Amino acid sequence: MSVVTNTTTIGAIEAPSRRNTELVLLAIAVAIPVFAYLNVGLAIDGKVPAGMLGYGAGLTLLAGVAHLVVRKWAPYADPLLLPLATLLNGMGLVLIWRLDQSPRLIARSMAQFNSFSPDAPKQMMYSAIGIAMFVGVLLILKDHRVLQRYTYISMAAALVLLLLPLVPGLGSDVFGAKIWINVGGFSIQPGEFAKLVLAVFFSGYLMVKRDALALASRRFMGLYLPRGRDLGPILTIWAISLLILVFENDLGTSLLFFGMFVIMLYVATERTSWVVMGLLMSTAGAVVVGSTASHVKSRVAAWIDPFECLKTAPEGSNMAAACDQMTQVLMSFGSGGILGTGMGQGNSDLIGFAANSDFIFATVGEELGLAGVMVFLLFYGLIVERGVRTALAARDPFGKLLAMGLSGAFALQVFVVAGGVMGLIPLTGMTMPFLAYGGSSVIANWALIGVLIRISDTARRPAPSPAPNPDAEMTQVVRP
Repeated sequence: MSVVTNTTTIGAIEAPSRRNTELVLLAIAVAIPVFAYLNVGLAIDGKVPAGMLGYGAGLTLLAGVAHLVVRKWAPYADPLLLPLATLLNGMGLVLIWRLDQSPRLIARSMAQFNSFSPDAPKQMMYSAIGIAMFVGVLLILKDHRVLQRYTYISMAAALVLLLLPLVPGLGSDVFGAKIWINVGGFSIQPGEFAKLVLAVFFSGYLMVKRDALALASRRFMGLYLPRGRDLGPILTIWAISLLILVFENDLGTSLLFFGMFVIMLYVATERTSWVVMGLLMSTAGAVVVGSTASHVKSRVAAWIDPFECLKTAPEGSNMAAACDQMTQVLMSFGSGGILGTGMGQGNSDLIGFAANSDFIFATVGEELGLAGVMVFLLFYGLIVERGVRTALAARDPFGKLLAMGLSGAFALQVFVVAGGVMGLIPLTGMTMPFLAYGGSSVIANWALIGVLIRISDTARRPAPSPAPNPDAEMTQVVRP
């Protein structure tokens, strides 16, 4: 009789990388904006636009670089996030270029500034910087859990970013909102980057404090109310949001930060009472500030009845400008109907200032109609869905909270911008992610996509094979 000893190691099941799927989707995501660019050129001039090849080559190059970096350094990442962001960014470039061709906007710019500078080339440069930021996130951030070490540093950095527009000589006031800083001839919106840093702080803080925040003191109307001693965090964030609203007149950033905290607080504690309290506190704050701050009051008046507001507002005032823009926006959506007027055949340029930034969704509504609006909202919804799926798949609580916070912030920004433009809520002054003109927004959102891709790569990556266990040897007896 002989004894045969056999050591068996069970390895991890290899997960598919899905990079080829991403490549195919990227090709489609590049082809659609190039076709839209051609469509606009034919509608405006009746011929193929001269810059189509350059635009297509530039977008293809940016998408190709991003794909190669993901294939090399995040091979197990979600295959939809990059194509969706590329498609939205590409369509945003087309819409901005379409508005650059408007004779009315060119004439208005010449009359006001004695010059005209197209925004589409600058937006292409910002998109390239955004892709560079995306690549930098994937190359530098090898493991998202490293960010947890910088929880309170992130809080300090976020406060600095939010306060920068209030610094004399650095911040600038644009139509009553103090959300910009001027650095080296460039205008930067620090709040766009503050949302990423705040998501890191909220994730690290709530991961440590979630057990205490989940405790309930008493039941009231079917809700388990939190203990009084645990109300400090939400009261602090609420107060900071109100201060932003009062001193910077920035309704969008205030809603975004407070809403993101409430979403992450609910995810961390699973207490519905936090959501109810958050809604009540945000409503109370909006009512108080809306009745006192002139900048917010003008936007509320334009939201309630822009046509009546336009008749009664003093000529040349900020309220008259806000009401006039809102009337033009509503007429753009109305003239678009179900299928739209066609790319390059609308009149959304009548909106005037910020037609390609705050109100670019009105161009979508007029030229692509209700169908186009729903398609764009579907693309945004898919990004949010993939972010939530990444949060569910993450193996660590910090990664879950961070992915959920970033996805929630992205969803809130889409809601407040689309809702404001379509008249569901007052205008907030924020820009549509990837679609609107603005360097800060597109760069920050590419960084957001980079962090989500890093978390999804870690979540989907196969677990390493366990080391051989000498005590788990299989001994088999063989009889002659």
